[in-house]
Amino acid sequence: IGVGLVGFGIFFVLFGMLLYFDSVLLAFGNILFLSGLVFIIGFRRTFTFFFQRPKLKGTSFFLGGVIIVLMRWPILGMLLEAYGFITLFRSFFPVAFGFLGSLVNIPVLSKLLQKVGDSSSMV
Repeated sequence: IGVGLVGFGIFFVLFGMLLYFDSVLLAFGNILFLSGLVFIIGFRRTFTFFFQRPKLKGTSFFLGGVIIVLMRWPILGMLLEAYGFITLFRSFFPVAFGFLGSLVNIPVLSKLLQKVGDSSSMV
């Protein structure tokens, strides 16, 4: 349930940005994303993740951006959220990029990536 909520939250945020920062879709996506995190890692761990001393700056920007989006100022809210998201999940990005780099070791994907890389032309 949590992964689905996070997935739908990301979908609605991206769809809201695609539709010229529709504040209702952005707010719905933010609520789904945050509730999905609670379902995935639990309420206590979510609370301790967001309110650790080194992450308070990122948390304040992220949650402040959510509140600004809920108040129907979507562009400013999304800018604040983006900065807060990058600040909060800064330690997670190397892990995610390492995982994406390990996808090259999967036989089917490596052959697909080789074909895509070989067929590139400068037209």
